[in-house]
Amino acid sequence: MPYNPLRTPVLVVNFKAYKESTGKNALKLALLAEKASKKTGKQVMVAVQPTDLRMVAGKVKIPVLAQHADPERQGAHTGSVTLEAIKDAGATGTLLNHSEKRLSDNVLAETIRRCKSLGLLAIGCASDNVRAAKVASYHPHMIAVEPPELIGGRISVSQARPEIVERSVKSVLRVSRMPVLCGAGIHMAKDVQDSVRLGAKGVLVASGIVKAKNPYREMLALLEGLS
Repeated sequence: MPYNPLRTPVLVVNFKAYKESTGKNALKLALLAEKASKKTGKQVMVAVQPTDLRMVAGKVKIPVLAQHADPERQGAHTGSVTLEAIKDAGATGTLLNHSEKRLSDNVLAETIRRCKSLGLLAIGCASDNVRAAKVASYHPHMIAVEPPELIGGRISVSQARPEIVERSVKSVLRVSRMPVLCGAGIHMAKDVQDSVRLGAKGVLVASGIVKAKNPYREMLALLEGLS
């Protein structure tokens, strides 16, 4: 594929389960993300619902992620989102342990291990620098730090809790040189610039783009902040 999923800096857009990012709307938003990536030359990934994964991955060339996956292997596991299934649907990888879909440490570690064995990108989410270091010990490809209390708000983590970003980067680097992303409340280029200044290699955003009146314009604004 023409995009290297490990390239940073990166903007990851989590579609969550909003009406604005479900079904046909998911494809429209993903095409805008691809357009923004091409225009700026910067990396953009999208994380979509399982039901939209095959449709979106089949229409865009930017990396498409699942929002979650389970460690169970293929077999009698009703309701599980297997890694084999998301890979077959065209996923580049998956988010894991988002604050809205937390995993136990054992499950997280096993899912990351299986992602790597299948050649899937694993982005492990954490709520703060302490959890970031713990998640980093399981060796995902990237860490995304998002304080839950700031998610969906209008005050960015880089403004409200800059120490979490800075400490998370330092904590993770003690374990591995994997990139650290940050998210929660990010909605302006300055938020991204501040995050990069604090050591982040990209940002994870959701409602700031998905629910915006002009998602494409918002993506371009945030990409301006990535250096």
